[in-house]
Amino acid sequence: MTVGETEKATYTIPVGPIHPALKEPVQLMLEIEGEKVVNTDVLVGQVHRSVEWLGMNRNNPVQTIYLAERICGICNICHPFCLVMAVEQAADIAVPHRAEYIRVIAAEMERIHSHILWAGVAAHEIGFDTVFYLTWRVREEIMDLIEYLFGNRVTKAVLQFGGVRRDITAEQLPRIRQSLDYYKSIFEHLRRIFLEDRTVRMRTQHVGILSTEDALRLLAVGPTARASGVPKDVRQDQPYGAYADLNVKAITPDIITGTVVGDVYDRIIVRLLEIKQSMEIIEECIARMPEGPIMSESKMPRLLKLLTDAAGEGIGRVEAPRGEDIHYVRLEAGQSTLATWKVRAPTYVNLMAVPTMLKGMQIADVPIVFASIDPCQSCTNRIVVTDKATGRRSVLGYEEFHSLSVEKTKEMQR
Repeated sequence: MTVGETEKATYTIPVGPIHPALKEPVQLMLEIEGEKVVNTDVLVGQVHRSVEWLGMNRNNPVQTIYLAERICGICNICHPFCLVMAVEQAADIAVPHRAEYIRVIAAEMERIHSHILWAGVAAHEIGFDTVFYLTWRVREEIMDLIEYLFGNRVTKAVLQFGGVRRDITAEQLPRIRQSLDYYKSIFEHLRRIFLEDRTVRMRTQHVGILSTEDALRLLAVGPTARASGVPKDVRQDQPYGAYADLNVKAITPDIITGTVVGDVYDRIIVRLLEIKQSMEIIEECIARMPEGPIMSESKMPRLLKLLTDAAGEGIGRVEAPRGEDIHYVRLEAGQSTLATWKVRAPTYVNLMAVPTMLKGMQIADVPIVFASIDPCQSCTNRIVVTDKATGRRSVLGYEEFHSLSVEKTKEMQR
């Protein structure tokens, strides 16, 4: 407790790491004055799994693809998508045009299910469980379609270096169109619930505001940045795969409202419009998808030999449902595994905006404001420092962490 000149006391209360409002382990240390949040500290690290270290110690890079799928159960296309793009750049592997389109279709199906899942969670955070159950029932359609096309509802195992492992046949197209027609028929109903319902508006408008200036200053990405009026989208700014043929435009809330507030309500708008945009992208991909092979090298022994002989660095950048996802890899000739693999997930940077969003909010607003960035702790957590002699763990400050990062970069360059 601290007492200021005006004799107003502030208290620090923890929310998490285990809390009904938080879907994954994370701790928010809230400094409050009465019911008002004065300051916030976000503490992560409770679900560190050494994913990158494990990926560099697989027998070969192909095995790492399936590990990348499991960085996040929701984002199980964007992470392996990033990884295969990075390795393809490092090993100079070409991807057939048809495979590029199938990758985009899978990625946009992931965006649809992820945004609908988020909408249900957001409704639950404000106590509107009727809408939570409705939206998750609606989400079942895209999950069934994913299972029909790729054999599984969650981890799809469709991506491979140099292409994809499964084709989309002409016989499957009617089933895809059936799902798209379903979402077209129900989209207006979802729009009215989330954008016109009085309860939703009262709990989300002018709550958790992140201004355009703050979004730029704090390097926010994805729907969090776009809802603040920053038209940042990797599919638009640096198109990859088939997106280069599709002319994707970043979605901002002023498309509907004519203005940008940067609150939770605007984040709802962006995600709803992106569901519609993803449907349009899938339709365009189906119409334009060329014939041809889906793999540049179909024989696994030859692919593994190519990867073992390759040397170089590569970066994969993908617009995940939560924002820009980046994977860096390094290959060394004669080495059968990844020499380096580094992941930077979108939640990592969006967490920096949470204290700004929460400042001045009521305690009751904390769950929906934090949920509005669609946080994923499994994607975010990367490092725990432990002293081998004592077993004590330590948290690195900015200066020390930056110094170690520079030192490590120089070591890698040598």
